[in-house]
Amino acid sequence: MADPLSIRAFQQLIRDRYFATDSARGTPGTFMWLIEEVGELATALQDNAPGKSPTPEQRANLSEEFADVLAWLATLANVNGVDLELALEKYTNPGRVEGVKD
Repeated sequence: MADPLSIRAFQQLIRDRYFATDSARGTPGTFMWLIEEVGELATALQDNAPGKSPTPEQRANLSEEFADVLAWLATLANVNGVDLELALEKYTNPGRVEGVKD
């Protein structure tokens, strides 16, 4: 098994592999790809909803769609110069985000 992957390392991996293409596409095109993947995730979640009997292929697809959404989010962050690990400090700094949304 590979070593655990940090958010920063994952974002760098995506940057190393795809930044030339991603930056040429720009924010609007990259955002559209992210939204397409969110739609595919929504479909996969419905296929795996409680009360259903998903096939092994549907379960595997659900995991893949989560990975795709995270990859496109990292891509969008790269195109816009956002360090996701630093951005996530919003949730790791005590007292910064409290409570839950209804």
